[in-house]
Amino acid sequence: MATTNVTEREARQVAEAAREQEWKLPSFGKELFLGNYRLDLIHPQPRLDAEATEKGERFLATLRAFLESEVDPLRIERESKIPDEVVEGLKRIGAMGMKVAPEYDGLGLSQVYYNRALSMIGTWHAALGALVSAHQSIGVAEPLRMFGTDEQKRAWLPRVARTDISAFLLTEPDVGSDPARVATSAEPVDGGYVLNGTKLWATNGVIADLVVVMARVPKSEGHRGGISAFVLECSTEGVAVLHRNAFMGLKGIENSVTRLENVFVPAGNLIGKEGWGLKIALSTLNTGRLALPAICVGQAKWATKIVREWSSERVQWGRPVGKHDAVAQKNAFIAASAFGLEAMLDVASRLADEKRNDVRIEAAIAKLYGSELGWKVIDELVQVRGGRGYETAESLKARGEKPIPVEQALRDMRINRIFEGSTEIMHLLIAREAVDQHLQVAGDILEADTPLGEKAKSAVAAGAFYGKWLPKLVVGEGTKPKGYDEFGSLATHLRYAERASRRLARSTFYAMGRWQAKLEQRQSFLGRIVDIGAELFAISAAVVYAETIAQETPERGDSARELADLFCAQARHRADALFHDLWNNTDDAGYKTAMGLLDGRYTWLEEGVSDPGDR
Repeated sequence: MATTNVTEREARQVAEAAREQEWKLPSFGKELFLGNYRLDLIHPQPRLDAEATEKGERFLATLRAFLESEVDPLRIERESKIPDEVVEGLKRIGAMGMKVAPEYDGLGLSQVYYNRALSMIGTWHAALGALVSAHQSIGVAEPLRMFGTDEQKRAWLPRVARTDISAFLLTEPDVGSDPARVATSAEPVDGGYVLNGTKLWATNGVIADLVVVMARVPKSEGHRGGISAFVLECSTEGVAVLHRNAFMGLKGIENSVTRLENVFVPAGNLIGKEGWGLKIALSTLNTGRLALPAICVGQAKWATKIVREWSSERVQWGRPVGKHDAVAQKNAFIAASAFGLEAMLDVASRLADEKRNDVRIEAAIAKLYGSELGWKVIDELVQVRGGRGYETAESLKARGEKPIPVEQALRDMRINRIFEGSTEIMHLLIAREAVDQHLQVAGDILEADTPLGEKAKSAVAAGAFYGKWLPKLVVGEGTKPKGYDEFGSLATHLRYAERASRRLARSTFYAMGRWQAKLEQRQSFLGRIVDIGAELFAISAAVVYAETIAQETPERGDSARELADLFCAQARHRADALFHDLWNNTDDAGYKTAMGLLDGRYTWLEEGVSDPGDR
C-alpha cells in the first residue's frame, strides 16, 4: 500500500492547521490551565429543559424495556455477533437517530439524555454501545449536522436516523494518530472523485450502508487539495470489506478492513470544502468524545451496584466482606469514582447543550479521565469479586450462579484508553490547547527558526502579557479562609482547586522557560500537567454537581455531598502526587534506557523465551 512520507515538522503543521484556532466562547478548561479559576462558567449548572427532560425520560423507559425484553447480552458475547433483529429493534425505537433532529426523522435528544442512553446501552453490552455511538458520534450524522448542506442533510440524515448504519473511515494500516500520513487518494474526475486506498479499524464498517471517508485530494488547478471528507454509499462498485476484525473485548463489534478500489464519489458528496477533512473530524469529536465517557460512567455505576450487592451477601471470617477494611476501601473508591465520573460528564453535557461555552477541553478531559479512572474502577471490581470476577458469565451461569460479566467488562473497558484518541495522544492534544495562550504571545520566541527581528517584537508583546498575568498567580479566592463558603463543607475542595490552578499555571510557565521549544518533547511532563488539570476539573465538577443534585432532588443532597467529599479528597491526593512528580521523576533515565532498548543494548534480557508471534 502507498504511504505518505512526512517530516515531524510537517505532521505537526497538518495537525495545527486542523485545530479550531479561535476561542469564540469562554472555556472553563482553558482558564483553569491559565490559573484563572472561573467557577462561574460551570456554576450554577444550566437547568435541564422540561420538554427535553420529558422526551429523554420517555425514551430511556422505552430503551430499558427493549434491552431487558429483546436483547440477550450473553448471546452477543457467545456468538460475537449482534443479532440482526436487535439492530432492527434499535432502529425501530429510534436509538440510531437519538442525535438527529426531528425534522430529519430523528429523536433530537439533548446531549445529556443521549449520554444517559449510551450509559444504559453500553452497560447492557459494550458492542451495542460501540454500534450506536460510532453511528451517531463520529458517523455520517454529526459531520453533516455541523458541516453539511441542506441538500445533504435532507438526503442522508433521515436514512441514518431510521434505516441505514453509518461508520467513519480515517485510520489506515500506516496511519494511526498521525493523520498527515493519510494515503487514501481522491482523484478529481468529471463530476466527482475516484477513491483508492485501504481503511483499517472502521467500527460498523462490516454492516455500514453509509460512511464518512477521509481521503487526500491532490492539489491542482481548481482544487485546493488536502485531506477531505466524503459521504460514501457502501453499495458503490469498488467498495469491499476485506476482513472483520476481532478483539480482546467488544465481542460483536462490526469492525472492518475496507478497501476502496477506483470508487467513484459524486462531487455533491464532499462535506464542506476540500482540505477540511481533519477540521471536520476534530470538530465532530469536540462533543462526540463525550460518548465514550458516557459508556465509562455506565460501567462505573454498574460496578457500584455489583460491589454493594456482593459485599453484603458474601461472608468471610464471620463478616460480610464489605465490612473488612481492605474491601471497604475498594468499594468506597468505586462509588466515589462513579460519582466523580458522572459529575464530569453531566457538567460537560449540560454546557454542550446550552452552547454558552467552548467545551473542547472539557470533553477531551472527560474522555481521558473517564477511560483512565473507569479502567481502574473495573480492575478493582474484578478484585472485589475475586475468582468470580475472573470467571466468565457463561461459566457462572452453567454452574448455577448469577451470570455477572465482570471479566467481560474488564476486556471491554481496556479499549477506551486507546480508541478515539489514546491516552498519550489526548495528553498532547489537551496540552496544546492548554498552552494556546502562551503560544499566541510567545510562540515566535520559542521557535528556533524565527528571525531575530520578529523575536524582538514578540518579546515586547510577551513582556506586556506576562507582566500583567504573573502577578495574578500569587493570590486568589482559594487563599481566603472563607472562600467559596456558600458550598459549605465542600468549599475546602474548591479553595484547593483554585490554589492548585494557579500553581499549575506557574509550573507550566516555568517549564516553558526551562525547555522553551523543546517542551513539546517532554511528553511525560505535559501528561502530568494535563492530568493535574483533569483532577482539578473533576473536583470542581463533583462539587458543582453535588450542589445541583441537592437543589434538583433535595432528598439526595446529603448523600451526594458525602460522595463528592470523598471523591475530591482522593482527587486531591492524586493531584498532589502529580505535582511532586513534575520535578521529581525518572524521565531522563527512563528515556535513556528506552533508547538503549531500541539500539539492542539489552537483547540478552529476552533470552529464554519463545515468541508465538514468530511462528
